[in-house]
Amino acid sequence: MEINWIMVGWIIDMIFNGLIWLLIVIIALPLMDITDKWTRKFIKLMDVVDKWTRKVLENSFEWIQRKNLKILSAFLLMILLGILAQLEIIPKLIT
Repeated sequence: MEINWIMVGWIIDMIFNGLIWLLIVIIALPLMDITDKWTRKFIKLMDVVDKWTRKVLENSFEWIQRKNLKILSAFLLMILLGILAQLEIIPKLIT
């Protein structure tokens, strides 16, 4: 009786592929769970920072309007527009 070595090699290859994918899944799933938790915490932190930043900007703009400080408001607007230009948000808004 002759052994079909191609079939034996194919079966061994399938078994090793299955084991390798099993190892990858065993390693990847806990890592994905950890990074998911980190991502959720980071998004909550970003929300807090965003709310704080909006509050500070609103208060500072209201203070500038009350004090009628045009030079300071011009500098703040220039800094804000410069940041938006560096992040390439202004060209996206224009188009």
